[in-house]
Parts: sequence; structure tokens; C-alpha cells
Amino acid sequence: MKKYTLTNSALIVALALAPIALSPISPADASGTNVSLTITGGSLSISAPISADMGSIESSATGTDLDAALGSVTVTDNRAASSAGWIVAAISTAFTPTSGPTIPASAVSYSAGAVTVTGTVTCSATNQPDLTGAVTVVTGSAITGSNTATWTPTLSVEIPGSRVAGVYTAIVTHSVS
Repeated sequence: MKKYTLTNSALIVALALAPIALSPISPADASGTNVSLTITGGSLSISAPISADMGSIESSATGTDLDAALGSVTVTDNRAASSAGWIVAAISTAFTPTSGPTIPASAVSYSAGAVTVTGTVTCSATNQPDLTGAVTVVTGSAITGSNTATWTPTLSVEIPGSRVAGVYTAIVTHSVS
């Protein structure tokens, strides 16, 4: 007999709670919250190797060319802009030995090679035969939001004939605007 009474009691409680559990929330019971967030723009920067060794080549009476990879160059654009672009320029000093004549910057050429990107940016590279003055080497356009672009340029140096043996040094500077 108790079993029958408990079952009826459980059924009565379940039936009493059913309207609460199954009743929909009416619009009068709802409250919406407008939520916002702000994304701020960051900076535009460039990084390039601190140093690079182009290797060595034997002196020649008629001259020769030496080609070598400079190392990775990366533009980081965290301005979070839409349609803003950027331009990377490169310039070189003359290759100067400890003694003897220099190799002029006009004998230094630059080839960016393939550009790898993250984010939304269209990059185009321009091979430059002379780094005497600042020249455009890579441009970024059609930008939406933050992005990066990385490439490993090859420098080519036309070494005039009969140069004195020794270590020749130059500074290649990259800038982005």
C-alpha cells in the first residue's frame, strides 16, 4: 500500500512542477545586454639580420660576381588597418676593405625572392640592380587587419677585377613606411 501512495505522491509533485519546467520565457521576462569590444591598432615594424656573411671568392683580373642570401627580412603590420599599405626600401653602403679601393653600392643588386604572408596582404617584390640610393624592394597592399610578410633576399655583388684580398664590409639598411 505504501508503494501506491509514494507513486501517487511522486506523480503529484511531478505534475505540479511540469508547468514550471516547460513554460517558455516570455519577452517580458527577458533582458538583452549590448556588448562591445575595441580592437586597437598597433605598429608597423621591420626586422632584418644583424649580420650576414656572403662567403668568399677568389680574386680575378677580369672581375666576378658573388651571390648570397642575406637572411630573413620580416615586416609586421599590426596597425589593424583596412586598405593601408606599406613600402620596404633597401640601401647599401660601399663594400670597404681594410685597405685598397672599395666596391661601390652601385655594384650591389637585390632580389627579394618569394614573399610568404600571414593575414590579408598582397605583396609584390621588385628586383633592384643598384643599391646606391633607397629603392623599393617589396610593397604590401590590399590589406585588411594585421599581417606579416617574410622573404630571404639575395644580394649580388659585382666585384671589379684586381681587387685587393681582404674582408670587405658594407651595411644594407631596410626601412618600412
